[in-house]
Amino acid sequence: MSTEAVVHPTYGNWRRPRRPGLGPLGLIGTFGVFAGLVLTLFVSLISLVAALFVIFPLAFLIAPLMVRTQDGRNLYQLLALRVGWLRRRAKGAHTYVSGPLSQRPGGRFSPPGLLSRITMSEGRDAYDRPFGVLHHPGRNTYTIVLGCEPDGGSLVDPDQTDVWVAAWGQWLARLSQEPQLRGASVVIETAPDSGTRLANEVLPRIREDAPTAAQAVMREVVERYPSASSEMHTYIALTYGVPQGQRREQSEIITELAIRIPGLLGGLVGAGAGSAAPLSAEQIAETVRVAYDPAVAGDILSARAQHGGTGVVWEDSGPAAAVETVSSYQHDSGVSRTWLLTLAPRGTVRSNVLRGLLEASPGTRRKRVALLYRPIDPATSARIVEADRRAAQFMATSGKGMVQARAASEMHAAEQTAAEEAAGAGLVEFSLMVTVTVDSQEQLADAAGTVRNLQAAARLSLRPADRMQAAAFTCALPVGVLPWEHTLIPQALQEAL
Repeated sequence: MSTEAVVHPTYGNWRRPRRPGLGPLGLIGTFGVFAGLVLTLFVSLISLVAALFVIFPLAFLIAPLMVRTQDGRNLYQLLALRVGWLRRRAKGAHTYVSGPLSQRPGGRFSPPGLLSRITMSEGRDAYDRPFGVLHHPGRNTYTIVLGCEPDGGSLVDPDQTDVWVAAWGQWLARLSQEPQLRGASVVIETAPDSGTRLANEVLPRIREDAPTAAQAVMREVVERYPSASSEMHTYIALTYGVPQGQRREQSEIITELAIRIPGLLGGLVGAGAGSAAPLSAEQIAETVRVAYDPAVAGDILSARAQHGGTGVVWEDSGPAAAVETVSSYQHDSGVSRTWLLTLAPRGTVRSNVLRGLLEASPGTRRKRVALLYRPIDPATSARIVEADRRAAQFMATSGKGMVQARAASEMHAAEQTAAEEAAGAGLVEFSLMVTVTVDSQEQLADAAGTVRNLQAAARLSLRPADRMQAAAFTCALPVGVLPWEHTLIPQALQEAL
């Protein structure tokens, strides 16, 4: 009698790009150290006392670059975050009031913060389906949102799951070939089922001449079933940019996006996304409206079921009032807190590593998990993997003991990444954000405990987005706001730090 072992596929080999420079200093800090040493040597030829007056201020300026948090931020970046928060509080920018009685022009309930300047348009794809287009004028980018209904992993063979993951990897690799694509985000939103959809389907079909027992059973199902169920929505936002120096009409860009949508949807279906379709302008506005005011979710579902639409427009999808604090963001009928990814799972994981994090959590009004992707073009990918490979080889040959063992593991991962990239695989930078919305400030402590347990099960390391909760809340929405596009310091300079 023989037995055959079942091999479950594992995934991994994601790694943080190695920062250039000596140790934690970064490229700018390394140049500062060498320039300071050279300057000190020249000054010491004149006077040793003058050399001391040079080297001590230099050490005082360089030392904050050597102290870093777990997610790689130095003391200067932490100080800039706190100074920015104090400036916003001094200006009153941490509060927001809209509507007819506010000082906002037009008296509309427009979205706040990073969404305040966005405009909405609508087009038609090749199948005559309406799709909304969000224009970010500050960065001159255009975003389309695709809605999916994933098949789920229950009662699915491991071979089928492996095929889906491979197809999803191919879809992500294809994004690096998409012309002018700036970034993409996948947002999975879960919430306890309000029972509105079930009631709209069942109650109108109960006949008055039906047996009393049958009517009682159906009404009891409508009353009790939602307490054990949840609703889940999956959105994919794709943000495209316009090359600098080019002036293109908005109608021309919308036509080009309409041509790309069918191909993008076809790749998602093969990756297990189920039924996928573009979201109309009204559906995008409804999603943002519910995020800011979770209490209206049931009313929006009822209006859509009864009338086929809600009439919500982008200009009225924001909150009536919002207040940002150090650790939370209060908006209409909800209070939210957002966490940011600091460390991806080490080693290999299985395809269900994020299952618990993506499922609805008891005691929360809504929860959104946003995966942010930044595709890298093939030419840049080759340079990055080759630089990481050389750095890993240097660390493996120069270290000793435990350091050398860890460096050898890093070198093996870098070699595998270089081989996969040379074989045609795409390189994508990714991050993750988790937003939990509850009914009151007192419930945030329980929500934080829930997130800690979920991140431990998913082998993730998350930190609260303190002093930037409003911006983090916006980035976790399916509206195409890319964090690296809205930083004060350019991305290249941040990497050098």
